[in-house]
Amino acid sequence: MHSAQRTDGAAAHGDTSWWRNAVIYQVYPRSFADADGDGTGDLAGVRQRLPYLAELGVDALWFTPWYRSPQADGGYDVADYREIDPAFGTLEDAEALIAEALDLGIRTIVDIVPNHVSSEHAWFREALAAPPGHPARDRFWFHDGKGPGGDETPTNWTSSFGGGTWTRTTGPDGRPGQWYLHMFAPEQPDLNWNHPDVAAEHEAVLRFWYDRGVAGVRIDSASMLAKDAALPEVGEEHAPGRHPHFDRDEVHEIYRRWRKLADSYEEPRLLIGEVWLEDTDRFVRYLRDDEMHMAFNFDFMSRPWDAERLAESIRSTFAAHATVAAPPTWVLSNHDVTRPVTRYGREDSSFAFADKRFGTPTDLALGARRARAAALLTAALPGVLYIYQGDELGLPEVEDLPAEAREDPMHFRSGGVDPGRDGCRVPLPWTATGPTFGFSGGADTATWLPQPRDWGGRAAASQEADPDSFLTLYRRAIRLRRAEPALRGDAFAWTETTPGVLAFRRGEDVTCVVNFADAPAVLPAHTAVLLASGPLDTAAGDARLPKDTAVWLRT
Repeated sequence: MHSAQRTDGAAAHGDTSWWRNAVIYQVYPRSFADADGDGTGDLAGVRQRLPYLAELGVDALWFTPWYRSPQADGGYDVADYREIDPAFGTLEDAEALIAEALDLGIRTIVDIVPNHVSSEHAWFREALAAPPGHPARDRFWFHDGKGPGGDETPTNWTSSFGGGTWTRTTGPDGRPGQWYLHMFAPEQPDLNWNHPDVAAEHEAVLRFWYDRGVAGVRIDSASMLAKDAALPEVGEEHAPGRHPHFDRDEVHEIYRRWRKLADSYEEPRLLIGEVWLEDTDRFVRYLRDDEMHMAFNFDFMSRPWDAERLAESIRSTFAAHATVAAPPTWVLSNHDVTRPVTRYGREDSSFAFADKRFGTPTDLALGARRARAAALLTAALPGVLYIYQGDELGLPEVEDLPAEAREDPMHFRSGGVDPGRDGCRVPLPWTATGPTFGFSGGADTATWLPQPRDWGGRAAASQEADPDSFLTLYRRAIRLRRAEPALRGDAFAWTETTPGVLAFRRGEDVTCVVNFADAPAVLPAHTAVLLASGPLDTAAGDARLPKDTAVWLRT
């Protein structure tokens, strides 16, 4: 394992600015690699594949929740933050993984889910067993119902998963009791952040993992923690920071306390926010120098494959982040989002949760060309690059999962209309052959979500020696991103182009060009082609850039 260690110093111990232009790889543990042969990914499987990740060239791994959980929502229903879920291994496995990855120059980032816990969490079990008015219930949002007999929900708020946000309890005598709030699934009761125990416990959890060597935390649903205790209904308009349960001003005090804790370590720990906000002024408030270090740029990821729409997102992203000196982040997908190879092959190539439907036509060949070009576009931009596991293999969304295999609550709470997020969570293929394409060590074990029969052709081993594969493209892009001084800095300047073509210069001598137009694009004067997402067009004598293709040039 140690032979794969990088020597470039990009992730050297003690480099406190490493994160500003890092490449961060998202690991969904259930679906990455299975060492014990039960069909579910585990931490031992990740440890076995660390050389692959070192060869890819990533600076850090972000793990979606690996804690003990009933898995009602893919681990985002946490029952105990200090225990690893038995399906993934043990706390000792996590500590070994953190240390072994760091030996290879790769840091570890863990997920924190502060808005809610699992209904199996000890606090919530205690609250359910207690009578109304008991202090154990104050850590959550228990409330009497409205109407005769309290039969109506306290509010008509809408869940992020669709449907209502309140579930009624049943008393020891079998009679209906109070209601409790859950902005997601009923198995995920919301915490009351006005309660001192909630704040103290989360700071203790941060210390628990920081002390074990993690480099930072990704904060789930970061803008949702603070709630208006008066429980008003959601209106058409609210003053900024005064929405009943979203992006309230009080939430920033939480992150200021967390930042002080993170900064108290010799190598300061990171705070990375999942912040879905259209208002850029509100968004950047989370990135002030006493709050988070960075937040995900969902605007870029949600845009369609269109030159002007993506350029507009890049411009607005730079403008917003410049006000707080935080690095922008670039990401094409994650464990919640339709994979780029599928998304970019559709007539509407944008992304919105509300628009996901079964049977949406897609052209995978077109989507693959665009996803390759998008990979070079994002890797060429200054800031932080995130890669969701399997995107470096060009995996498409698995849209034909059998109904009985689906697990995502978004699917069920939509009444079966939304296909949910299982399609981007199918276990990875590592080898061209075998019953699980190398994912599982068990010869006869079925993977927790079924893999497509053609997965072997997309496996890491099938792409290793192919100079034109997705994996080779990603490896070369990350290597160049690290090796080229122009790509390591913050310098960025648009270059004039014809309509439908994006071009920008990085530093003194690197230019990225992406062609969205139908006709091949004339390339600017250059001395070398550093990397292209597809073959250049030489039919006219001089090399031109075909449609849906990106290139990095020495200029």
